Amino acid sequence: MILALPGFLYYLLTAEGKNRYKPLPFFGPKTLSGTSHKFHGDIIPDTTYHKLPDFKLTDQNGNAVTAKSFDDKIFVASFFYTHCPSVCNTINKNVNALLSDYAKNNMVCFASITVDPERDSVAVLKKYAQQYNPPGIKWLFLTGDTSAIYPLARKGFLVNAVKVTNDDFIYSDKLILIDKEKRIRGYYSGTSTNDITKLNDEIKVLIAEELRKNDKPLY
Repeated sequence: MILALPGFLYYLLTAEGKNRYKPLPFFGPKTLSGTSHKFHGDIIPDTTYHKLPDFKLTDQNGNAVTAKSFDDKIFVASFFYTHCPSVCNTINKNVNALLSDYAKNNMVCFASITVDPERDSVAVLKKYAQQYNPPGIKWLFLTGDTSAIYPLARKGFLVNAVKVTNDDFIYSDKLILIDKEKRIRGYYSGTSTNDITKLNDEIKVLIAEELRKNDKPLY
């Protein structure tokens, strides 16, 4: 839980001499739920934010993975394919570096979804994952049907994923930060050092939000 403290302090901004907590934004379409709540005497309409839909994929160990697998988890999702010439390697090396910071934090995990499931079978993903040796279920490499993966990318994570030729894919280089309610809280270039640093800070912000929500101490 002490990991939350740097991110929490990072987002305490000074405005007119007062410290104010700046929460992370929500991405995707928003609708009014028809309900409201009071805040400092004002009536505030409740907003329903975009959430990931349910899905069913398979990890590098042959285990079924659904949206429910990430219940009560903050996770970072990304897209890749194992025979990607360079960009995917850079992204996954950065994910691996991030994972080392959260290896002992049960609130945070990572998921990399192949955009080439025809080649990236469970066996191929298992062999690919061995170069990173991710601890336990902290980093899942996921495969499945294109009929599940591509719509999940576009309609769930709100990024592009499409096959152009057998060796060419259009897909996002973004790392996508998802909160415990399956809402998108940030996009970060997986090849940018500055974005990786920002993501690391904002993971801590989400941890702080959860601790504040449950009235837990920050340390």
